[in-house]
Amino acid sequence: MFTRRLVIARRSMALSEVVHLALSSFRSNKVSFALTSLGMVIGSAAVILVATIGLTGRQYVIHLIEGIGVNMIEVDYQGGGTSATSEQDLLTIGDETAVVEQVPGIVASSPMLETHEAVPLGEGSVKDVLVLGVSPEYEDIRNLLVVSGRFFDQQDARHRAKVADVTVPFAESLFGSADSALGKSFSMNGIPFTIIGTVQERINTFGQSEIEDQTILIPYQVGRYLTGSNSVGQIFFSVRDFGRVSEIERQIHDVIQARHRPNTVYITQDLRSLISAAGSIAGSLTIALILFSTVTLLVSGVGIMNIMLATVQARFQEIGLRKALGARQRDIQLQFLMESGLIAVSGGVIGAVLGLAPSLLINALTSYHIPISWWAVFISLSTALCIGIGFGTLPANRAASLDPVEALRHE
Repeated sequence: MFTRRLVIARRSMALSEVVHLALSSFRSNKVSFALTSLGMVIGSAAVILVATIGLTGRQYVIHLIEGIGVNMIEVDYQGGGTSATSEQDLLTIGDETAVVEQVPGIVASSPMLETHEAVPLGEGSVKDVLVLGVSPEYEDIRNLLVVSGRFFDQQDARHRAKVADVTVPFAESLFGSADSALGKSFSMNGIPFTIIGTVQERINTFGQSEIEDQTILIPYQVGRYLTGSNSVGQIFFSVRDFGRVSEIERQIHDVIQARHRPNTVYITQDLRSLISAAGSIAGSLTIALILFSTVTLLVSGVGIMNIMLATVQARFQEIGLRKALGARQRDIQLQFLMESGLIAVSGGVIGAVLGLAPSLLINALTSYHIPISWWAVFISLSTALCIGIGFGTLPANRAASLDPVEALRHE
């Protein structure tokens, strides 16, 4: 093997020959090189695992937000539109109808009126609850989870049936459980209502939505009769394509604004900004954690530099002979850079495999989908290569700058 190196040294080495020499050196020092690359293995695996955890967290948060109704657009009356002789310029059922007729891409809509009513609990006690009058489409628009029973349908709405869907906490407080509440009756404002279903939000919004723990949902037409008001507090729309939410939101606002006084203010809102903010926060945290995990790669770079300096020290005579037989400084530099790069990349590849293994196994053996960050694999391998070359530069330069006479004298 040493004779082979001397023969190659007589001419300018091709890249394939440099690689061959680096592999030969690697095979002859397997244990020391393997231990040196261990830090690179750990660092590369850490980068990929951190990226995977960050992407999984981002996916989980966005999935939670989508549980509210990702394609939902909400319209609210903000204020204005009043004068000394006029009432507030509130939303109307006509606004909902006009939007559905004039704006393409809307698949469902629901008005909502809101009131609070006292529900008798027996023995003279009452419970103040939130009552929302909505249409049957509200269930799909808000992506509600029907825990038991069913949500009222179009037939219930047309016949103004005195039926109600209640939240699980309301059912539990009055009847003990969600299932026990089905078929039971209660009265509001002297009108008996029958519970046909219990519902809950798919995620806990912690009071940030229109639905509270103690909430009753009834058909909008019945709510108008109950409250004696034709006003609409909010209108909800659901669009077919999430990518067109922004465009349709502007069209909805324009249609409604055109039907009311110029100084009336209406606001439209959706979940795009919330999803964007969640994605940005998760992305920033992932990047920060990846940068922190690259510290391990830098530490392993110091180990590579130390082992390469020791390798140069142990191979003084070989270097001297090669230079005496005509090897150029560039050839010496390239060989030692190739060796340090090989240590780093081999560790990076093994680390990448270990970092990807949990995600690949979970995706293959379970129904869960763990996102795989291929860009993190690229970052870890490219960083490993850069660190191998960067920290191998000093030993390579030292080897290339040796005087052949002094190197041959070295014992």
